[in-house]
Parts: sequence; structure tokens; C-alpha cells
Amino acid sequence: MPPRRFSNEPAFVLHRYDWSESSLILEVFTRNHGRTALVAKGAKKPSSNFRPVLLPLQPLHLGWTQSAGGEAEIHTLKGAEWVGGHIMPTGDALLSGLYMNELLLRLLARGDPHAFLFDHYAAVVQVLASEHGEALEPVLRLFELVLLREVGLLPALDVQTLTQHALDPAGRYALVAEVGLRTAGPDERASLRGAQWLLLAQALQEGAALTALLHACAPVAFELKPQLRALLQYHCGSPRLRTRQFMMDVQAL
Repeated sequence: MPPRRFSNEPAFVLHRYDWSESSLILEVFTRNHGRTALVAKGAKKPSSNFRPVLLPLQPLHLGWTQSAGGEAEIHTLKGAEWVGGHIMPTGDALLSGLYMNELLLRLLARGDPHAFLFDHYAAVVQVLASEHGEALEPVLRLFELVLLREVGLLPALDVQTLTQHALDPAGRYALVAEVGLRTAGPDERASLRGAQWLLLAQALQEGAALTALLHACAPVAFELKPQLRALLQYHCGSPRLRTRQFMMDVQAL
């Protein structure tokens, strides 16, 4: 059986590390094949066409071959083309993009396609590169919600998880890692009103269009942040996310 060939696959590089003196192993997020591991032979050589292209947070079209039978976990990169459209994010936007990449590496299984998540990731990366500082927190909350939902880790946001009782629009509820959505205590700041959770649930049910989710996330981004981060850390396990620790260290300087 001849090797399978894939071409012109929309993709982003999530992580890269050395493999031999001249080659790289890539973890990439592809639209139709999910997270995939590729070896880019000779990519570290100054003359390699791969060298200026294989960068994180840049939209690419990739081609690779898969060995006969598909048993090899790492496939051979054959082509890489920069699609263009935006520049590399910088500063806080760059750190936010690397944080998203780390989440994908931790939570996505290889070979599990998530085209919907890929499209939202690509849209968020474009926002990060556009220097819209005021949109940074809302788009990160949007991405976290979509990621958690796509991998089956987000509880329903229109009912209390343990009791399945409907939310009171005027009540306050907290999203907690081990129990889901529950009634918030009187001094619990990391919580939202029932009406706000219901708006988020509706935006997700409507196909999670980027604009609808962004409008739902923007007013509650501050309160959502600690709840979603705790849920993500719980499912990612120990140790703490590297990008989160780095951002905390920078803020402490």
C-alpha cells in the first residue's frame, strides 16, 4: 500500500522542538485532521524553504505523507506555505496566543478533528494580531468556552449541574471544576447572574458564531476569567500551564 498524501491543509504550528542537528518535530493543529505530529527534515538548515515559514500563530497550508497503514505517529512534512493575512502578534497578544497553543496541546488528542474549533482559533489569532487591545480578554474567554465545549468538558450553562434545576435569571451562579454550575455564595465574586449564563448558553447553542459569542463574553470577561481558568487547569492537571506561570512571573516584576 503506497503512503497517503495530504496537501493544502489549513494549519497552525502549536509547538516545535529539535530533532537531530538539522530537523524539527512539529505539533500542528489542522482543520480537517486535528492535532498532528510532523517531522520537518532539514528545516534548521539556512537554505531550507521551511525555515522562515514554520512559525506559531501564522496561517499555513501544509502537505505531508503518512506511511502505509498509518501506523507511524509522526508523519513527514512535504510542503509548507504561508497563507498571509496578518503579522505576528506581539506583547500580551503573543503570550495569549502561546497560551491558547498550550491549551490545545494539553487537551486535544492527536488525530481528532475539530474544524469548528479550528475556525474560531484562526479568528481569535487574527484578532490578536490586529492590536485590538480592548478585545483581548473577551476573545480569550470566547476561545476557552469553545475549546471546553468542543472537547466535552463544559457543563450545560442553562441549568445547575447537580440538580438540573433551571437558573434564576436574577440569581448568581459559579462554575466550579468538580461540581459544574452551582449557586454562588454571598461573597463569591467569581460568579455570574443567571441571565448572563443563559446568554452565553444561547450564544453557544446558536452555532457559536464569533460575533454572538463575543457580544456575550465582553460584558462578563472579568468574572469569567478565574472560573474558566480554574476549570481548564483542573482538566489539564499538574503542573501549572507554562504560559500562565510566565505571565504571573512577568506581572510580579
